[in-house]
Amino acid sequence: GDYEFYQQQRAITEVQQQAQFERQQAMLAKEVAFIERFKARASHAAQVQSRVKKLDKIERVEPPKRQQTVRFEFQPAPRSGEDVATLKGVSKSYGQRRIYDSLDFQVRRRERWCVMGVNGAGKSTLLKLVAGASEPDTGTVSRGPSVKMGYFAQHAMELLEGDHSVLQSLENSFPQSGQAPLRALAGCFGFHGDEVEKKCRVLSGGEKARLVMAKMLFDPPNFLVLDEPTNHLDIATKQMLIEALSKYEGAMLFVSHDRHFLAALSNRVLELTEDGIQTYGGGYTEYVERTGQEAPGLRS
Repeated sequence: GDYEFYQQQRAITEVQQQAQFERQQAMLAKEVAFIERFKARASHAAQVQSRVKKLDKIERVEPPKRQQTVRFEFQPAPRSGEDVATLKGVSKSYGQRRIYDSLDFQVRRRERWCVMGVNGAGKSTLLKLVAGASEPDTGTVSRGPSVKMGYFAQHAMELLEGDHSVLQSLENSFPQSGQAPLRALAGCFGFHGDEVEKKCRVLSGGEKARLVMAKMLFDPPNFLVLDEPTNHLDIATKQMLIEALSKYEGAMLFVSHDRHFLAALSNRVLELTEDGIQTYGGGYTEYVERTGQEAPGLRS
């Protein structure tokens, strides 16, 4: 996948940069030794002066920066009951277009459903229905009484207060937490040092996504509904998220076009087809083995 390629390329670049750095250090040491040895001799004054000037002009090669390993450890999510979300007889249309007709579907504790289908099949609509962001035309959507849900969708990034800094945004969400844990949280999601003072309005799409994700996961829900969570994330943050979610004990329902994310995190597949829904036990990798096909619109 692209993360493995990224790691390989990064490792190659680091080795090359380290070798270049060491070569230059050896050359500099040689020049400095010459200057020290002959600086008191009048016969070598011109050569010494020339080498001093040369040293001043040389652009120094930096040693490779060690990649900051980004890690986020979940606090344990509160345990939910067995039935997390239940859809019964759900129908949903947009104008003349029928998306769902008498849909029955259930998410149970510790199930991680990835939702697949072509564009327009109703993936985001399903997540909205489950999250309560959209109402069914008919039928019922219910969540278990002890379910605490976290819903990530692209619109969540628009809800950030533009005048607030990253740190203020976190402090507003978690007023009981001190600055130290919130700065550590921000660091896990790629906001290091002074970057926590950046105003939300100047954040890139990826930075906004990271901030929204940080807020959602700091006080973890036991049911995550995620619509394209890796869309704006860089590879290192995406990998951190996958590692964190792989240890997550709650239920998940998510849409992703990222092969690595799908393969690493799903243990159930819900496929939306023209003939209705198909469900598969086992995760995305098993789905591919069984059907011989990948998810539509997949990115590596």
